[in-house]
Amino acid sequence: MSSGNVGSDIGSGVGRGGGAGGSIREGGGAFGKLEAAREEEYFYKLSKEQIQKMHDHLVKEIDSAKEQAKKHNEAIKRNEDMLKALQDHSEKYHE
Repeated sequence: MSSGNVGSDIGSGVGRGGGAGGSIREGGGAFGKLEAAREEEYFYKLSKEQIQKMHDHLVKEIDSAKEQAKKHNEAIKRNEDMLKALQDHSEKYHE
């Protein structure tokens, strides 16, 4: 008998390290391994899609915050200009 990971692969079957996961995986063999590989691929793709969606959402949030900051800075500048004009006008008549 050899030692090692014999029978401990995903999809090897119940009681052989492959775990349960449906009738095909329980049976083990080539079909069990194929089903396990398909599941792994499915969850990998799902995870990748979720990460991409989160990335896209964060990029939109950052862009939106930058746009709001730009508008606020423009409003601050406008108000500062009006305040300066008002002060200049007031000083002109109080000299």
